[in-house]
Amino acid sequence: MKIIIAGAGEVGFHLAKLLSYESQEITLIDTNKTSLAYADNHLDIRVIKGDATSIAVLKEARVANSDLFIAVTSSETTNITVCVLAKQLGSKKTIARISNTEFINHKDEVGFTKFGIDELISPEALAASEIELSLKQSSFNENYEFENGALTMAGLTLSRSASFVGKTVKEAAEIFPEIHFVPIAIQRFGTQFTIIPRGDTKFKRGDTVVFITSEGGGDELCRLTGKVNRAIKNVMILGGSLIGFKTARYLSEKDFNVKLIEENRDRAFDLAEQLTKVLVINSDGRNVDLLDEENISEMDAFVAVGTNSETNIMSCLVAKSKGVKKTIALVENMDYFELSHSIGIDTLINKKLLAANNIFRYIRKGEVVAMTKLNNLNAELLEFEVKASSAVCNKLIKSIDFPRSAIIGGVIRNGVGMIALGNFKIQEGDRVVVCCILQSIKRVEKLFL
Repeated sequence: MKIIIAGAGEVGFHLAKLLSYESQEITLIDTNKTSLAYADNHLDIRVIKGDATSIAVLKEARVANSDLFIAVTSSETTNITVCVLAKQLGSKKTIARISNTEFINHKDEVGFTKFGIDELISPEALAASEIELSLKQSSFNENYEFENGALTMAGLTLSRSASFVGKTVKEAAEIFPEIHFVPIAIQRFGTQFTIIPRGDTKFKRGDTVVFITSEGGGDELCRLTGKVNRAIKNVMILGGSLIGFKTARYLSEKDFNVKLIEENRDRAFDLAEQLTKVLVINSDGRNVDLLDEENISEMDAFVAVGTNSETNIMSCLVAKSKGVKKTIALVENMDYFELSHSIGIDTLINKKLLAANNIFRYIRKGEVVAMTKLNNLNAELLEFEVKASSAVCNKLIKSIDFPRSAIIGGVIRNGVGMIALGNFKIQEGDRVVVCCILQSIKRVEKLFL
């Protein structure tokens, strides 16, 4: 695919990096010479210095031949303008990054597609949604919902108390025949290898396992693994960023008790005016005495979404030392993901990764409805919509020539999520959730064309 990205900031560079690994033809546009030089030296892409709102610059980028145009500059006005221009100049599909989520909430009413914008994304809104889901499923390290929770991805680390440690997948299925979850990926303790589990795969203590669950599966999974899905009521948020604001507003509307710490005085007063149900504290969240004064030990969850990744991580570690059960940190450095669980933080949130996941489904072949990359695992979760022409249509799962490094985790039919095993027959209109190693994606995509 020919893909043009406007904006070489953190989101744009990360997208260009991931897409270049996929052997896509990437052009990156920005006015910042330093950012472009860095991208040019580190990635196999084409860079153009210039204003993306310039028609001459867009033509130099060969926008008329582009399959996808992504505008992720820091200005939502620029992103909207550029996408409209790109569409009029011949780009097949356009995606604009925005910060005002009203645009997303009313996109059908406004009709953005009519004037050339196919999709709107807000990394901040995606991050806030991820935090909300993590608080709702507090016992899991990572979560992702398909079709508003018809199927849910849940990741956790197996302790000695897990009922199926030492058993194979097949043995566990025989002992617990009525379960509503299935393992789809495993990473052995101390390794970087991703295993797509089969019947003879044995669960081991310390494994990081990703499951797909249907309704009720999360509670079953907690019982069988010795985890406790604690009800979260009291939440402390560090950082009054847009993510912190959106998270605080949502939680307070759901009757959570929320305290928000913001160091900037003017920003703190603005937040206090807008968040009438939230206790806003104007102070430095790194101050341990302050955290003690605000009864951090009585908090059920601590969410650090400040502008500094290291501060977010250290604050979460302080919260853990004070007995807080659920900690969530916003980080910008992708390398920190590999350290998160080893240093004791429950969940890490990364805006760049969330935005990339949202955009990546547009470059996958077949009717990809949703997708997410698994943290620290060399695998993707893809939700395909089955067409009449798809190779999997009207076939039993066990008869499909599926690669060994891929697995069907579940099927959503008429809005209902089901754990689909070998004798399940896939039908037109089904939405099939597949987990696969990156090297197998092309083979899997062909099955759903």
